[in-house]
Amino acid sequence: MTRPITIRDATEADLAVIRDIYNDAVEHTTAIWNEQLIDVENRRAWMELRRAKGFPVLVAELDGKVAGYASYGDWRAFDGYRHTVEHSVYVHKDARGAGIGKALMEALIGRAREGRVHVMIAAIEAGNTASIRLHERMGFRLVGIHREVGTKFGRWLDLAMMELML
Repeated sequence: MTRPITIRDATEADLAVIRDIYNDAVEHTTAIWNEQLIDVENRRAWMELRRAKGFPVLVAELDGKVAGYASYGDWRAFDGYRHTVEHSVYVHKDARGAGIGKALMEALIGRAREGRVHVMIAAIEAGNTASIRLHERMGFRLVGIHREVGTKFGRWLDLAMMELML
């Protein structure tokens, strides 16, 4: 039996869980190429900036608890790129494999279409085959691999670039 997933706009009350999911990814994964843990104020400023620009910040609830979050924002800061966004989806470590990422992706793509976004960009650590497969199932196509453009945990990382034409 599938457990129902609820997708909704994030609220101020979700910031601590969003911080925790982010920090877990920083500490334990190569999904985020950042090494600094952040606090709730960082996530508050991030969410306020996203909303000020008209970008969504969504959370997924599973069994009444926030189990993941997603957003998109500017891909590049120049006017000519204003119809292209880069997105992020993060799932709580205890909720991976429950369909949270797919549900968040579907909601983000829907919001992007409503917002008349032309292209969504995904930048994924090339070894993250689960995320790459999810993006392929959602219609994204691999457009290239940037070799050794980042480092984390003492090793060089490749970055898979994917796009979805809306």
